[in-house]
Amino acid sequence: MLDIVKVEYNRTGNSINTNTYGMREMQERAYEARDAQYLLLKAPPASGKSRALMFLALDKLENQGIKKVIVAVPERSIGSSFAQTDLRQHCFFSNWEPKDKYNLCTPGDEGGKGKVHAFHRFMEGDERILICTHATLRFAFEGLDESKFNDTLLAIDEFHHVSADAENILGDVLRMIMSKSTAHIIAMTGSYFRGDSIPVLTPEDESKFTKVTYNYYEQLNGYTHLKSLGIGYHFYQGKYTSAINEVLDTNKKTIIHIPSPNAGESTKDKYAEVDFIIDSIGTLDHQDKETGLLYVKRHEDGKILKIADLVYDVLSEREKISSYLRGMDSVEDMDIIIALGMAKEGFDWPYCEHALTVGYRGSLTEVIQIIGRCTRDSENKVHAQFTNLIAQPEAIEDDVKVATNNMLKAITASLLMEQVMAPNFKFKTKKSDDDKAKPGELKIRGLKEPSTKRVKDIIESDLNDLKATILQDDKMLKAMPGNVDAEVMNKVLIPKIIRVKYPELSDREVEELRQHVVVDSVIKTGDIKESGGKKFLRMGDKFVNIDELRIDLIDTVNPFQKAFEILSKSVTTRVLKVIQEAIENTRIKMDYEEAKILWPKIQAFIETYKKHPSLESHDGQERRMAECIIYLKSEKQKRMSNVQG
Repeated sequence: MLDIVKVEYNRTGNSINTNTYGMREMQERAYEARDAQYLLLKAPPASGKSRALMFLALDKLENQGIKKVIVAVPERSIGSSFAQTDLRQHCFFSNWEPKDKYNLCTPGDEGGKGKVHAFHRFMEGDERILICTHATLRFAFEGLDESKFNDTLLAIDEFHHVSADAENILGDVLRMIMSKSTAHIIAMTGSYFRGDSIPVLTPEDESKFTKVTYNYYEQLNGYTHLKSLGIGYHFYQGKYTSAINEVLDTNKKTIIHIPSPNAGESTKDKYAEVDFIIDSIGTLDHQDKETGLLYVKRHEDGKILKIADLVYDVLSEREKISSYLRGMDSVEDMDIIIALGMAKEGFDWPYCEHALTVGYRGSLTEVIQIIGRCTRDSENKVHAQFTNLIAQPEAIEDDVKVATNNMLKAITASLLMEQVMAPNFKFKTKKSDDDKAKPGELKIRGLKEPSTKRVKDIIESDLNDLKATILQDDKMLKAMPGNVDAEVMNKVLIPKIIRVKYPELSDREVEELRQHVVVDSVIKTGDIKESGGKKFLRMGDKFVNIDELRIDLIDTVNPFQKAFEILSKSVTTRVLKVIQEAIENTRIKMDYEEAKILWPKIQAFIETYKKHPSLESHDGQERRMAECIIYLKSEKQKRMSNVQG
């Protein structure tokens, strides 16, 4: 199976080393921003966000006048990440000591009277720390005045569950607390972008947050043991159960996420799917009554494998297994976990080597969360692997476009991950030939520097989130396979997406942001080679001296070109033909902005080839130029009719 993305790391140990207070690199960075009333912490799974919150919360309790701390998590199982922790052993001034009676992440109805009453008692009493689920917070909030949250720190884990959508109750709770109380907010997430068009926060609310970002590359590059990460897509025909053995290596510690029963890849019988997977691995020897663990004798050699079935949804059995999983502390404790909706975020199994996910995942948030299950540093592995097993689109399918769109989005997800995990460059304007770049910088002629703090903040903290939005946009998906000129894509489509995502930006700010998006994408998807002491970037079919890079030169290159290299490598010619046919059936409408850019190119084409562009050409850009001529003729006829009228 071909890895679409393969990244190797230096293993510096930086991200897991601690300072004199016991803080890792990310936690120390977050602690530097401890005085902020609203703090947004964006860091990958396993970077230590839970411990970072403890340091921040204790400082607010002791030094900033905060009286109470509420930690809200999406699932009960994640509550264990905030259990009592000895921080004094590393000379920090206090321990994290929540009382058991106010840990509401226990079995039972999360919106039930018992937990809601306990929440209300906490708000009226003297205890300082409460841990609950998002659901309990929502239900408890209904019976409280916002002023009750004065002098309270509200920490929301996995913050991407919040939404600016008016129907998102958690988002509504957050907005009311921010607007009607003096509460402090700490929002934590490993993947701020969402899989839909709805932002997490409105621009007005987001601008109030101080942002601390720690990216995947910093995290993985700073490990001690994990050296590389591979991301691959495997296409199958028929039922996925007949193909899963092609990508499942039972020698690796693996989490298998089967598709939702509503997904097209599902057989609609989740229990039968689990049985099939287990039967393909080996023969059930026995099930442990106390833990619920399955002991399976492997077909090849009779080795006993320990398998956890998290799909079986009888609550008593689920609790047994969940309790066992929380207590694991050895590489021998588990071999394979089979899950449906669980074990995606906040689940800690450091020994996991392979995250195998069946079915297309429309949300890039979900993709990153799943990948995070296998990217924890552990002495049992030097390589981690994410595999997405996806149905191969077929010409006989009723809705080829849906399958095509799914695959394209899967490809863009992998591209995004590659960008997230690549080293960060700082792009600066090159003002003269003597203006030399510092280590980690690239100088670009004509690049606009950020003129406002808002644009600077977006470039420093949200550039990957913005690229996620761009890569998921329907018009961009249709444009990227060469149907639209690269300059049109860069100067027309991308600015339109930026204006929708950040409506408060001026035209100047949009242009500054657009340039950084395009430059960043071109550099990170390009090949950089060094020769004779100089660095060269492959742009199109030629190498360009990085010292001579210009924004106008970069604007003529497709910033996401690697997507199509991936398609050509990873899919058969037959499947590629289906994709092209599907895209050709959904044409992008022309507008005057695009036509204005294309017209000089059309004139150059006619001058060079002594013919007009053809609609039947195999070249997507030539076809688009032909469509542009038709558009211009139509516009000319309309104007002439208006004049005559």
